[in-house]
Amino acid sequence: MNKRIVVLGAGESGSGAAVLAKTKGFDVFVSDMSAIKDKYKRLLDSYQIEWEESTHTFDKILNADEIIKSPGIPDKAPVIQSIKEQNIPIISEIEFAGRYTSAKMVCITGSNGKTTTTLLTYHILKNAGLNVGLAGNVGRSLALQVATENFDYYVIELSSFQLDNMYRFKANIAILLNITPDHLDRYEYNMQNYINAKFRIVQNQTENDAFIFWNDDPIISQKLELLHPKARLYPFSETKEKGAKAYTDNNEIFIEASDSPFVMPENDLALRGTHNLFNSLAAGISARLLDIRNEDIRNALSNFKGVEHRLEPVARVRGVEYINDSKATNVNSCWYALQSMNTPVVLILGGKDKGNDYSEIEQLVHDKVKAIICMGVDNTKLHQFFDGKVSYIADTSSMREAVNKAYEIAEKGDTVLLSPCCASFDLFKSYEDRGDQFKECVRSL
Repeated sequence: MNKRIVVLGAGESGSGAAVLAKTKGFDVFVSDMSAIKDKYKRLLDSYQIEWEESTHTFDKILNADEIIKSPGIPDKAPVIQSIKEQNIPIISEIEFAGRYTSAKMVCITGSNGKTTTTLLTYHILKNAGLNVGLAGNVGRSLALQVATENFDYYVIELSSFQLDNMYRFKANIAILLNITPDHLDRYEYNMQNYINAKFRIVQNQTENDAFIFWNDDPIISQKLELLHPKARLYPFSETKEKGAKAYTDNNEIFIEASDSPFVMPENDLALRGTHNLFNSLAAGISARLLDIRNEDIRNALSNFKGVEHRLEPVARVRGVEYINDSKATNVNSCWYALQSMNTPVVLILGGKDKGNDYSEIEQLVHDKVKAIICMGVDNTKLHQFFDGKVSYIADTSSMREAVNKAYEIAEKGDTVLLSPCCASFDLFKSYEDRGDQFKECVRSL
């Protein structure tokens, strides 16, 4: 009898995992509680993989030898509870894919900046001529690439949800950018559970592997004192400090991660702002550890185009700058966005609250924000916190209404910033949908 693999969720990660399982000779069944997109149905059909949508047939799921769970499915879902009662092992797509490749893995996590750092690292490696794939939370399914392609390296963005069900998978280079409260609704509102999930990125690392992290993150520092990872440590920091392997000094960037030190003027970086400096340092260290030439790193760091929906300039209308930061789905992301603003801000906030603590941005709002436009199904929590702290606060229930309201309020020299602090699922399909609607509304002003 072939081992039976059941895949829950048939999006990018689930359908890719199903294809890999099928090519390895397993008996495969895919079940999705939602409708499955046509492109994934076609993919599953092309490999003769049985699937169901808009339901879970428990009889067909609970006879699995192993379950591959899509990261979006929470542990409290009834189907997961039933699987746990049967003691059937649950793993992630990344864990499964890792069993079938000996490629070197560069893995990136953090509460903020991981998409930019992942795409930047991939950009450096690809431009230097490495045979490299892009996977995880960004790019295509790792499992599908392992099944159908043959890369020597993968650059993988890992969310805490993906890390939750990873056990034996190993990162050759692990990057942890920062840890701030996020997704606490999925971690029983216990910050320590979330921290532990993020630190799974270093599990299984040996002294031959590398761990790159922000030296000044208090949560990371505290955890490292208890954990003592086996990997070689490569901390980065804004300025030169004890132990830092990458930093700035006199407007120059230094990376000391190999025999030949790397130096370049900070002003030559394509990405601006302190948070992007950290993203560039982390990507630069990983590139040096892979022996990429300094010249190639310099070129890639200076010609990289930024990430869509992350501090993305949209247009200037009547002297007002409109910026799409829809990817800011937590408070700390919004903090970074506000920190980089040098003009009065009309801030569009709101969406599905994940247990947010807005006190983190209170001072920046006080210093920089002239008006807040709330855009969500339920804005009660925003009003409770911000009423009386800004001179103007308004409610809207669609992107068109929010942009029109911002257009009325903003004056020449202001910036209208969409940086919602919240998930998008109350009014939009995704943060991409939210950002696309913002851009469309701004361009039609």
